[in-house]
Amino acid sequence: MTAKQILEFITGAGIVPVVRASSAEHAIRAVEALYNGGVRAAEITMTVPGAIKALEKTADTFGDKLVLGAGTVLDPETARSCMLAGAEFFVSPSLRVSVIEMAKRYSKVVFPGALTPTEVLAAWEAGADAVKVFPCGNVGGAKYIKALKGPFPQIEMVPTGGVNLETVADFLKAGCCAVGVGGELVDGKSMAAGKFDVIEERARQFLAAIQKARAEMA
Repeated sequence: MTAKQILEFITGAGIVPVVRASSAEHAIRAVEALYNGGVRAAEITMTVPGAIKALEKTADTFGDKLVLGAGTVLDPETARSCMLAGAEFFVSPSLRVSVIEMAKRYSKVVFPGALTPTEVLAAWEAGADAVKVFPCGNVGGAKYIKALKGPFPQIEMVPTGGVNLETVADFLKAGCCAVGVGGELVDGKSMAAGKFDVIEERARQFLAAIQKARAEMA
């Protein structure tokens, strides 16, 4: 897939599930649950023990049926390793230009993290496909996105932090191209209990909420 196709796929779905797990096996099973729930994109974070193996196994299992991403990518070396393991997009909690450059070199998609207006613009100017506004919930959530979109209508934003079933519509209506959802969708408690069906059901609920919000915006 080209970078344009990857980005269109993610924004079309409207959601990037953030998979943080205590083991590679849990991460893989969480992605399977998300897929069964209808979500066709997922981000496995580098904080997962054996994260690269989890990416490889997931990429082998799903192939082009799922757009796989790597999260918490802090340096270009990690980005390259993730790419070789099958990641099509990269997400970072912070802005590091060398990570953006690595993604662009290989025509992959990158969402660097930023919070302040200065950081958001710097990320966009450096070549971000969309800016991960993080931690968004701590600074006002959807209202903060709306405030940023005032001076930056051209910048695509993917908020992470504070996105749940109650707020997802507000974020989309504030102008986000997609949302990043972590523990509100893929939670450690359900994984530890082996209740991956809970994650599958939540995935369906989030997709329904996104569809409803977009229909109201049309």
